[in-house]
Amino acid sequence: MAYKSILYPEIRTDDVQNITEAPDYFSDLNLDQIIDYITAKRDEFDLKPLFYTALHSEDEILYRQEVMHDLEDQAMFDCIKDFAKCINMISAKMSTVSKNLSQPESYHCNYLEKGRLLDSADTYCAVVNNLVHNIADFELLSRGLLAFREYVVDYAKSDSFLSLQSETREMRNALATVHYCMLIKDGSIKVRKYDNEIDYTPEIESIFQRFRQGVTKDYRQKLFEEPYAEHVEAEVLNLVSRIYPDIFSALNDYCTKNMDFIDQAISLFSRDVQFYIAYIEYIKKFERVGLKFCYPRICSTSKEIFNRGGFDLALAGNLISQNKVVVCNDFYLKGKERIIVVTGPNQGGKTTFARVFGQLHHFASLGCPVAGREAQLFMFDRIFTHFEREENIKNLNGKLQDDLIRIHDILIHATKDSIIIMNEILSSTTLKDAIFIGKKLMDKIIHLESLCVYVTFLDELASYDETVVSMVSTVVPEDPAQRTYKIIRSPANGLAYAINIAQKYRLTYDCLKERIKDESTSDVS
Repeated sequence: MAYKSILYPEIRTDDVQNITEAPDYFSDLNLDQIIDYITAKRDEFDLKPLFYTALHSEDEILYRQEVMHDLEDQAMFDCIKDFAKCINMISAKMSTVSKNLSQPESYHCNYLEKGRLLDSADTYCAVVNNLVHNIADFELLSRGLLAFREYVVDYAKSDSFLSLQSETREMRNALATVHYCMLIKDGSIKVRKYDNEIDYTPEIESIFQRFRQGVTKDYRQKLFEEPYAEHVEAEVLNLVSRIYPDIFSALNDYCTKNMDFIDQAISLFSRDVQFYIAYIEYIKKFERVGLKFCYPRICSTSKEIFNRGGFDLALAGNLISQNKVVVCNDFYLKGKERIIVVTGPNQGGKTTFARVFGQLHHFASLGCPVAGREAQLFMFDRIFTHFEREENIKNLNGKLQDDLIRIHDILIHATKDSIIIMNEILSSTTLKDAIFIGKKLMDKIIHLESLCVYVTFLDELASYDETVVSMVSTVVPEDPAQRTYKIIRSPANGLAYAINIAQKYRLTYDCLKERIKDESTSDVS
């Protein structure tokens, strides 16, 4: 397989990097927070568009999963990460050097810049050769990394690379023969050829050797490689170039020929592989506390999906930082089942469950491992979300009308391959109207055959159709006010929860009747 990209098995015709806005569903599912965290301190790679863009090909998703799996080997991960870091540093440095050298009238177009180009090329050759040597020992299985390894090995044998390596070595050897003396007096510097003057360094060291008293603290400061007075060094090199015109003329020719020495495929690999590096480093913090990730099987035809041990990445990140326990949940759909209706007490984890469903499908569509021990997920075309929002007083519609407009827009654009996630809608109208509208909405979604998670207070919708599955957020039986945050398959029974609460606070009919009787007896006595 010829290497084309580490992100895609074939060259993409669309330009993912032009996507600058996150999908509409990101904020509802807290994906904006997650992607911000993953890409933090990696702005130079512009990774967000890659995390915004879902893949719609099973082969593309599998291609990325294979690369992720190979990079689970820590030694392989470190090898690729170090290589990409070096190439990216060279690319960043060369961006400045090329800009300066392309402007002959610029002050920065000097022999210092040309020396930086030579150093960068030398480092580049060493980094490529080092990768070729190191990567040969790994047992790779992914098409992407196997093709890239083959490409790099062939590139290291190519005439262009061998020529760059040879010319760089010859240029450095030539410059190593340049020896000169600087005569500094007052504010002037004169340069002349080195004429075998005596080096007094050994003699001076010998004189002061007698004053050494064992091992002492080293007070020497390491100076930065970059010059403090660059203009002075640049002018000194100009003077030296007049003494060694042939060598510096050769340096000029070298720089002109090798201005763009970095191979484009290697440069793109070093940038694109940051997608994998960023995500793998992100999930490691969850794995360190025992949370599991898996590679989901992706279905484009069957809607029998499941996830075991899933959790909300954004919430889990916050809980881990506070040393709190993360609660995981399961779900599955089989046969004709398409819609999960989630009911139960407030603050019981229902909204979190809905977010998990969306997060799992989004990251699965990127070819990434997802939260959970095992998963099989659907390859969607679009995700639509409808979460509670503040009423917009500027449009004068009212909250119910706003909700209905948003729902209508979703139903117009959704298809049988879409995922719809709705959270606590229709709370601004009467119970009777909410049930009526809710059933009409369910009819539309059932007709579409879209996958859906519907968080609601309407128990009547949980058993509306054979395509509907009821899941309920649970409480501690002995203390109904205490949430477990576990969401399980169970018939909706909001009345039972209300009765438990009433019993806890002795507000049931029997309890109230007994209290009234006791008070009456007390008054008589």
